[in-house]
Amino acid sequence: MNEQEHAWIVSDPAHLDGEPRIAGTRISIEFLLEAFACGMTLADILREYPTLTEEAIKGTLRELARRAGSRAA
Repeated sequence: MNEQEHAWIVSDPAHLDGEPRIAGTRISIEFLLEAFACGMTLADILREYPTLTEEAIKGTLRELARRAGSRAA
């Protein structure tokens, strides 16, 4: 599976009450976006949340952008 096909955003009722989260973590998409909105940098987030990787964050943001783009069409 290449990066374009990787599902970075997952949701299931057994984790975070079904809220969308970053695959392989218990970090919600909402939390990630709020962290950036509050001024945290990528480096800040990676330092504070060691379960995240740069690849996961960037992949998640790309997936969000693709999803938003497909809804706007």
